[in-house]
Amino acid sequence: MRRRRLELPGIPLHITHRGVNRGATFLGDEDFAAYLQALEQTASKQGVAVHGYVLMTNHVHLLVGAQAAGAVSRMMQALGRRYVRPFNARHGRTGTLWEGRYKSCLVDSDRYLLACLRYIELNPVRARMVGLPWEYRWSSVHGHLGLRADARLTPHPGYLALGGDAGERAARYRCLLTQALSDDVLADIRAHLQQERALGSPRFREMVEKVLQRPVDVRPQGRPRRDSNANVL
Repeated sequence: MRRRRLELPGIPLHITHRGVNRGATFLGDEDFAAYLQALEQTASKQGVAVHGYVLMTNHVHLLVGAQAAGAVSRMMQALGRRYVRPFNARHGRTGTLWEGRYKSCLVDSDRYLLACLRYIELNPVRARMVGLPWEYRWSSVHGHLGLRADARLTPHPGYLALGGDAGERAARYRCLLTQALSDDVLADIRAHLQQERALGSPRFREMVEKVLQRPVDVRPQGRPRRDSNANVL
């Protein structure tokens, strides 16, 4: 029996979805653009706000939020259907593209929202695909830095609190992006995402556990192993 997801209206979710057998989910610019179009359409239809994203060659990371229970799950189901069939047709393939269910974890806005956003948008840098996050095309970083308009992006209040206007927010966020996340923060984010738990302060976790009547703490397993393939971080 599948474990029910941790999902609470108004609480952001960090999501990752990988290609089956770590295979490619994007083979060219047309695929990246098609996924973003499908993301925008399905998020709008389900009332889901997209706070951040990055599309890697064999997986995606999303930071999303919704006010209605189940809206994110419905969006992800619809997104998969809308993207996979045309992808298969374009590339002459059949069968599944994604590796089972997507992974997700709740994110404490007060303490971890900006860390998760940086984790997502710094993914191409950690994968050594680019030297700076804004050099990577398929990411929400351009919208957050004011480098180009991004209609699918809804800046989270945690990002908006960085400054009183767009220029100030972009400048402060750019400074944050130049600072690598610590190993401890990286390990925390990865462990909570892998185990699909609630990432946040003890008070936040206590609130989630009380509301959902489920354990939300990460089970001790040691530090996650670093994958030898840098593009699957």
